[in-house]
Amino acid sequence: MHHILQAAGWPVWLLVATSVACLALIIERLLSLRRGYVLPSRLPGQALDLYRQNKDTPEALIRMARRGPLGRVLAEVLANRHETDYFRRAAIEDVGRDVAFRLNRYLPALATIAVISPLLGLFGTVIGMIDIFGTYTMAGGDPAKLAQGISMALYNTAFGIIIAIPALAFHRFFRLRVDYYLHHLEREAGALDRLVARQTPP
Repeated sequence: MHHILQAAGWPVWLLVATSVACLALIIERLLSLRRGYVLPSRLPGQALDLYRQNKDTPEALIRMARRGPLGRVLAEVLANRHETDYFRRAAIEDVGRDVAFRLNRYLPALATIAVISPLLGLFGTVIGMIDIFGTYTMAGGDPAKLAQGISMALYNTAFGIIIAIPALAFHRFFRLRVDYYLHHLEREAGALDRLVARQTPP
């Protein structure tokens, strides 16, 4: 690996830093977008029990809100169950927008890495080509420097593509997962909100 990095020249260190950032973002999103954290399977039933048993105290709602995005949305519905339908739904939409923002956090950065990695690889390729042409003189070129320039160009191109492919793939994967989560969050919040609306006197 050290030999490859040395042959790729100094531009490869930009790609190394980009790959480290890409890996950190992927790991963070994998942990933050776990289904068990975003959509705990028993939480809707627990929220319904709190509502039916009239145990939705502020302390209980705070504990529920701490149990991830679904807990925040359901707790907001119960916290505003005595308000008008308009006020309650506005409050739910506000929390929903914040939850959506947090679920989509860092995805633009991952998309940016997928875009700039090939460009950084191209930058290294250009530097390598400059070194190649810089070796030529009236007397000819140095084969060793020529080979070094070609290695720099090809390694940087390859590293740029290697980083961009998983970055783009995970970005698409996370976007689909977030859309799936938001759909279920909206459905669960809507179901609880309709129940509250039916049983709250006008």
